[in-house]
Amino acid sequence: MNIGIYCAFENKSTLKYAKETISLLNQMNHSLSIDSKLAKHLSEKLKKNHKFFDSDSTVDKGIDFLFSIGGDGTLLRSITHVKSTEVPILGINAGKLGFLTGLQKESLNEGLRDFFQKKYKLVRRSLIEVKLSKNLKAFNQFNYALNEVTINRKNSTSMLSIETKIDSKFLTTFWADGLIIATPTGSTGYSLSSGGPILSPQTKNLILNPISPHNINIRPLILPEKSNIKIKVTGKGKNHLMSLDSRIFSVPNQTEITLKKAPFSIFTVELENDNFLKTLSNKLFWGKDTRNKQ
Repeated sequence: MNIGIYCAFENKSTLKYAKETISLLNQMNHSLSIDSKLAKHLSEKLKKNHKFFDSDSTVDKGIDFLFSIGGDGTLLRSITHVKSTEVPILGINAGKLGFLTGLQKESLNEGLRDFFQKKYKLVRRSLIEVKLSKNLKAFNQFNYALNEVTINRKNSTSMLSIETKIDSKFLTTFWADGLIIATPTGSTGYSLSSGGPILSPQTKNLILNPISPHNINIRPLILPEKSNIKIKVTGKGKNHLMSLDSRIFSVPNQTEITLKKAPFSIFTVELENDNFLKTLSNKLFWGKDTRNKQ
């Protein structure tokens, strides 16, 4: 099997599990394509005769799976290398929460064994495509988000005015610190911290969730994923911030921002002994109650 190895952060813990993963895969005689930034931390024995790829480029379509070693942030960064290739991602959690990752560092051996015995399923995850009426060169490299797109203030304590239309129909103007447009995957991230609902990954919806709105009658809104969302921001400054997952851009006020479901999906690996409901319970303690026996 051809496996890509991606590691966004070079901290001690992540490198430890990256080396352990590569060692196990070497023993199984798999062909590897390793992130060149990670390669400089590997011994010649671990490098073997493997290939290397530039983590600023798209992974080769010949790769069967991409192993993302780190946490949720690493997995989110890995989508900029997978893009529309549909190469499935197996997240190996070397961090703390690891909500999106399918394999925990404590059970690396057992998890890889189950994976190679095909005891898993692929979860299709929708992305948000973002287009701007004004050209930003850096933004155009990969204008998609797996978790959420967020509008935030920049260099100001004043709230933003965020005019919002859905399918060309005026919804409202949010007076708030910002606005989160989240996918079902991102519903357990920033949106949840801002009082948004939890959606299962297979749900075909988007969440519109204002950040600290100054309208007390405003609540998060769930929209069909086919919705075409257009927003325009005004405020006291010249620019506001827009983030696509972990990537942040400065956008001029009055820029028309169009958001809709991306034309492709990302696939993540869910091992047989894991599922979304179990993850909610184990990592977010959702529904935990001393009166429940389970």
